[in-house]
Amino acid sequence: MLETLHNINSQGMTVTAPAENEKYKRVRSILVTQPKPSLPKSPYFDIEQKYGIKIDFREFTRVEALDIKEVRRQRVNPAEFSAVILNSKNAVDYFFKCCKEMRITMSEETKYFCLTEMIANYLQKFIVYRKRKVFVGNRTIEDLKSYLVKHRDKENFLVPCSNSGAKELTKYLDELKVKYKEVVMYETLSNDLSDLSDVKYDILVFFTPQAIQSLYENFPDFSQDETRIAVSGSQTAQAVRERGLNINIQPNTEAPSMTTALENYIKLANKA
Repeated sequence: MLETLHNINSQGMTVTAPAENEKYKRVRSILVTQPKPSLPKSPYFDIEQKYGIKIDFREFTRVEALDIKEVRRQRVNPAEFSAVILNSKNAVDYFFKCCKEMRITMSEETKYFCLTEMIANYLQKFIVYRKRKVFVGNRTIEDLKSYLVKHRDKENFLVPCSNSGAKELTKYLDELKVKYKEVVMYETLSNDLSDLSDVKYDILVFFTPQAIQSLYENFPDFSQDETRIAVSGSQTAQAVRERGLNINIQPNTEAPSMTTALENYIKLANKA
């Protein structure tokens, strides 16, 4: 068992907000609620080696296709839409999977609005890429504002999403008065984490609200103690605060990535 600093009760991980003067207590172990990096060179591995910290990776959630019957019940025909907004690689995968199962071929003139370049590059697996029909943002839906405003009166937008929806995205579309329709094509489900009930970590790292939900589904009595919580994204931060938990580590302008934010915190917590 890993040597760590907080206690866990018989029903699972127990964690309550650290006192202000204890928030930089030494870090020996971290659990990242994402898959282990596949590449041998990762900033996580560098931190592990540099500071002698144990970093484990465990997916708290999984994504599965929604049964095509459930998609059909939403009475949405993708072929009737001239533009598609894609906010993740999952959205790309399950959109085209649904189209295939519904025996729908999207028009070559369909426009695709991708939140990031990574998503746009991934889209090339499914379409013939032409700049005139693929619009790319840097990180968020706000980056696509000029394109959306330009096309909002000409196009009918489809937003493929998971069972948790795309709240920030659709809220922004409403503000811009963009005509769109959400369609749930895949769902995010909680993984079984019962094997973690007697394992202890100093830092838990979360990237999605769904991971927070999975935590509480597996450990209903979860409460924060000396465990520190790191989060990425405003929605994840909101989900953490709604549970009455404290956020100790969060990327910012000076530390834009999670690994940089973690390392900056460890430097303070583990200094001699």
